[in-house]
Amino acid sequence: MTDKTYNALFICTGNSARSILAEGLLNGLGGGRFHAYSAGSHPKGAVHPLALAALERLRLPATGYRSKSWDEFTQPDAPQFDFIFTVCDNAAGEVCPIWPGKPMSAHWGVPDPAAVEGTEEHQLKAFLDTAVVLKRRIELLLNLPLQRLDAMSLQKELHGIGKQ
Repeated sequence: MTDKTYNALFICTGNSARSILAEGLLNGLGGGRFHAYSAGSHPKGAVHPLALAALERLRLPATGYRSKSWDEFTQPDAPQFDFIFTVCDNAAGEVCPIWPGKPMSAHWGVPDPAAVEGTEEHQLKAFLDTAVVLKRRIELLLNLPLQRLDAMSLQKELHGIGKQ
């Protein structure tokens, strides 16, 4: 068994909701095995307050997040990623930067909770529903025997998780 810490980047267009939730979930559930980051192709510049409220409801840290461009992670001093996950369909269809180290990638698309209209309670439920889907996928990732899977098998598993 290895003590490797894996770096994962969650990408969405606005980096205000889904990718923030995924970052918080993986950092919170990963037990130090993962360091998660998030970014957007066209960041909104602010984290949606209901994304933070959803993380709080799940008893995960809800501070220190910011909406940022994926360009930040193409700089020479940026972390090298083992995994890149797109969590919205728009980001999955965009031309992404070339990431050093050839990280594994998969699309784990989920509906945008920020697009839900209605009462704040109804909107929060949409954020919590999105968080539950992402949490399940992250739990499946955490249960993979990463050290024992070859690249092709791992890639297949990551794509399969995105369909859960």
